[in-house]
Amino acid sequence: MNYSGRGNFLSNIPPVTRFILVANVVVFILDLLTNKLVGSFLGLYSLHTYAAGGERLFHSYQLVTHMFVHGNFMHIFFNMFGLYIFGRILETSLGSKKYFILYFVSGLGAAGLQLLVYYYQMQPAAMIGASGAIMGITDAFAVLFPNVEMMLIFLPIPVKAKYFVPFFLIVELISGVANFSFDNIAHFAHLGGAIVGFILVMFWKKDLRRMY
Repeated sequence: MNYSGRGNFLSNIPPVTRFILVANVVVFILDLLTNKLVGSFLGLYSLHTYAAGGERLFHSYQLVTHMFVHGNFMHIFFNMFGLYIFGRILETSLGSKKYFILYFVSGLGAAGLQLLVYYYQMQPAAMIGASGAIMGITDAFAVLFPNVEMMLIFLPIPVKAKYFVPFFLIVELISGVANFSFDNIAHFAHLGGAIVGFILVMFWKKDLRRMY
């Protein structure tokens, strides 16, 4: 199916990518509209293990729902920008079923690795955002389209995906190990999503047509 024909913005986005994008934006808007209840809203749907008082906050559904909750506008903007850029191409290349699996299993892998790190650090877990799942599709994109040039918004220097993504992941690993006190980013979640995305797309790659 061709999604690049005439129509509005959303109609030109493949269905799974469109659903994820719309769902994230709707949840973010609902969060803004219920600002007075934001604590309970994030507490229900973000990924937590224990609160400061020691009470258990974790529920299994949070492994999925935390992917749809974002802390601020820039957080959701960059995640949805990545989803829009890479998701459309991957869903068209892999098909909606495989792409759905790739996205959500990468998100679960991201949560799993970050929770494991929190466990060994003996820290209470607190995670929100789709970043881990986005890293899964970004890594898959780099495997399937290694020679496509990518660049950071703030550093517009084109670099091939096969170099850009590994470099970015090395930075994530260093940042995660350093565990800077001022850094509240779940770096190991990004790595977990990337690892799962890589494994899945390598498993599927032999069945896909070579695009580049």
